[in-house]
Amino acid sequence: MTGIRIAVAEPMITKDPAENGAKVRELMKVAAGHKARLIQFPEGQLSGFPNEQFQDWSEVDWPLVREELEKIQKLAARLKLWVVLGSAHPLTPPNRPHNSLYVISDQGRIVDRYDKRYCSNTELTRYFSPGFEPIVFDVDGYRFGCAICVEVNFPELFSHYERLGVECLLLSAYPADAVFEVKARAHAAINNYWIAMSLPAQTADLMPSGLIAPDGTYVATVTPPAELTIATIDRNDPTYETPLTKLRPWRTLARKGDIYTTRRITNDPRSTNHTIN
Repeated sequence: MTGIRIAVAEPMITKDPAENGAKVRELMKVAAGHKARLIQFPEGQLSGFPNEQFQDWSEVDWPLVREELEKIQKLAARLKLWVVLGSAHPLTPPNRPHNSLYVISDQGRIVDRYDKRYCSNTELTRYFSPGFEPIVFDVDGYRFGCAICVEVNFPELFSHYERLGVECLLLSAYPADAVFEVKARAHAAINNYWIAMSLPAQTADLMPSGLIAPDGTYVATVTPPAELTIATIDRNDPTYETPLTKLRPWRTLARKGDIYTTRRITNDPRSTNHTIN
């Protein structure tokens, strides 16, 4: 089989990191049983999310979060499974935590961490410290990037990942409105890459978690009571030949601008004069 199998999870998030960690490990085993190479979880999956599971950082048991994270790392190594896990990441007091995605390799190591850059106003003023860098990582020859929730409103972030060669963007979120889905599908179709969208079960009434193809259509979605879906990303799938081999290269060329500037008309008043009919 060509391509890479990934799992996109849609679990319930609770206030208890131990319960959240146990659910993560349960779904990791399901994903590995279906021969997935990577599993993605929602924003805030391990720690819980502020204003949803708790109101103040003093309510979070940070040693327990770390303990659960270490258990997840050990299981990732045993299952030979990559894990992209949403959680708050504590900093040295009095600095506020990052809103993060841990990238855990199939060797059980945290090989990178994406820290949400475009935090919402509430996040920025009450809960989180912003990050500043994109991240990319490769699994079995496929390149992944990461984004979190409200960042769906910043198209420059998604186009930057296209220029970084990303083939699948892992978008983990705790969305507040149904239009989020429209934006995610548009970014996939405009940038011609897959977008895996992992959301908590609490938001299933707004939209499903799932894998969006480079043409903006769904490859697979989570259907409750299931808590994950398995899908294959395959750059050689003829279904996506047009977006991957025609549209994406063309748009890259078009963004550079030379194909237009070399054809600019400068000596014809019917072009340069904008007031004539």
